[in-house]
Amino acid sequence: MRADLKHGTIPQLVRDCAKQYPDVEALVQDDVRLMYPQFAQQVQLSARAFMAAGLLRGDRVAMWAPNVHEWVIAALGALTAGGVIVPLNTRFKGEEAAYVLSRSRARFLCCVNGFLGNEYVSMLRAADTPVPDLVDIVVLRGDAPTGTVHWADFLAAANSVSAAEIDERVASISGSDLSDIIFTSGTTGQPKGVMTTHEQSLRVFDDWASIVGLTQGDRYLIVNPFFHTFGYKAGIVASLLKGATMIPEVVFDVPAVLQHVSDEKITMLPGPPTLYLSILNHPDRDKFDLSSLRLAVTGAAAVPVEMIKRMRQELTFKTIVTGYGLTESTGTISMCRPQDDPEIISTTSGRAIHDVEVRIVDDNNQEVSRGTAGEIVARGYNVMSGYFEDPVATAETIDADGWLHTGDIGVMDANGYINITDRKKDMFIVGGFNAYPAEIENTLLSHIAVAQVAVVGVPDDRQGEVGWAFIVARTGATIDPNGIIAWCRERMANYKVPRQVVAVDALPTNASGKVLKYELRARAKDMQHRH
Repeated sequence: MRADLKHGTIPQLVRDCAKQYPDVEALVQDDVRLMYPQFAQQVQLSARAFMAAGLLRGDRVAMWAPNVHEWVIAALGALTAGGVIVPLNTRFKGEEAAYVLSRSRARFLCCVNGFLGNEYVSMLRAADTPVPDLVDIVVLRGDAPTGTVHWADFLAAANSVSAAEIDERVASISGSDLSDIIFTSGTTGQPKGVMTTHEQSLRVFDDWASIVGLTQGDRYLIVNPFFHTFGYKAGIVASLLKGATMIPEVVFDVPAVLQHVSDEKITMLPGPPTLYLSILNHPDRDKFDLSSLRLAVTGAAAVPVEMIKRMRQELTFKTIVTGYGLTESTGTISMCRPQDDPEIISTTSGRAIHDVEVRIVDDNNQEVSRGTAGEIVARGYNVMSGYFEDPVATAETIDADGWLHTGDIGVMDANGYINITDRKKDMFIVGGFNAYPAEIENTLLSHIAVAQVAVVGVPDDRQGEVGWAFIVARTGATIDPNGIIAWCRERMANYKVPRQVVAVDALPTNASGKVLKYELRARAKDMQHRH
C-alpha cells in the first residue's frame, strides 16, 4: 500500500467521506438528495443486505442498469460487503449479457426492468447461454417478475446483519483485492474480463481528479455510463475521492442536460466530443444558465481544435483536458494538463500520468525515436491484474517485462505527449462506445445468407464513426441489406449494428489472405461522397 493512499479500499473511502464532508451533498437525482453521511448510511444498508443474501468475499455482483442512483448505492454496497462488481452495458441484448454473467460466474445481478422499453429479466431468461451460478436477481427499478426480488424488499433483509459484522467484513478487504471485472471485447471477438483492484482504481483516479482540478463541492453531472470506467471510476470513484456531488444523468438528452446544468449549477461535465458539439450547436442554448460550468474532460474520438476554442469562448469552461486509456490500464494512461494550449489538447492525448511509463515500440518491442510511429505500450501500477481466468490472453497483452500492449499506433513528441494515429486492432468508436469488428463479424457469420464478412469503421458527422459491413453471400443466397440490419438489431447492442450493409462478390485480400480493411474503408468513403 502506498503511504499517501489515505483510503486503502473503496469501502473505506465511502466511510471516510461521511466524516470528511458532513455538509456536502453526495448524490442527487430527481427527488433523492443525500448528504455524504446519509449516503454512507445507505451504502452500509446495501452492504448488509448483500451479506444477508449470502454474499461472500470475492463473489461477483453484476450491474445491468443505467445511471440511476440505485446503481451507485447497490454497487458500493456490494464492494463494501467484499464483492467484485461486473458492470454490463445497458445496450446489451440477452445473449450478450448471459455470456458475461456465465463467464464471470456472477452470483448476483442488479438490474432494472422496463428501462427504455427493455425487459432485462425476460431478455436474459430467453438467452441460449445458461447462467448456472446466478442465485439472485435484484430489480433496482421497475416490476420484479417471479423469481426476482425488488430492491426495497432486498434492503429490508439488511437488519439480520449487525453493524459489527459489516465492520469486520470491511476490515478484511485489502487494497490488493479485486474490486471489479469489466468485460471488454477485442480482436478475438469474445469479451474478456479485465481485473482491477481497489488500490489501482483509487490511485489512478486520485491522480486523474487532481490533474482535472476536481475539488470538494464540485457538482458533477455524470453523463458517461456507469458500466464504463469513464462513468464508474472517473465519475463515482473520483467524486468520492474529492468530495464532489454526483448527479447521474439517466439518458443523454441535450435539453435535459442543459436543464440540469442550469438547475443544479453543474461545474464538472465530462463526455465524448459529440456531447459538447451537441451543446454548442443547440438552438435553445442561450435560454439556459450554463455559467457554472468549469471542468471538461474529453477523448475517445477525434477532438476538433475549433470545439476546444468554442468551449472556452462561448461557454465558461476554464479547464478542458483530453486523455487516453483502456479498460486494461484502469481507464487511464495519459492526460493533457490544464495549462496546455488548445492545439495540444486537440491533437494529442497528453503525457503519462504519475508513476506510469509510456513508450512507442516497433514490431520487435524496441523503443523507436521520438516522432516515429509505433505501438503504444505502458507499464506501471495501473496495468490490470490480467484477464479473468484467461492466462493465454493475458500473456498476449502484457509482455514478460510488464508492458501492456495497447494495440494502438501513435507518435510521441519531445515532451512525451502522444498522438494516436491509428488503431492496430481495427476498433472504431461509435458515439463514445468501442466497437470491435471481430465480435460483429462473428455474429454476422451465423446468419444463413452470409459466407464472408468484413466490418470497418467509417467517419460519421454525428457519431464520430459508424460500422459498415461488406458481405459475400453464400452460394444460392442473396443479401438483403435491410433484413441483415434488422437481424443484427435483435442480436447486438445498437452501437454495434452496422449502419450500412454492402453486398460484394469478393473481399479484397493480400497474398496471405488477410482482408485489406483500408481498401474497404476507402470504398465506403467513396460511396458516401457519391450519395
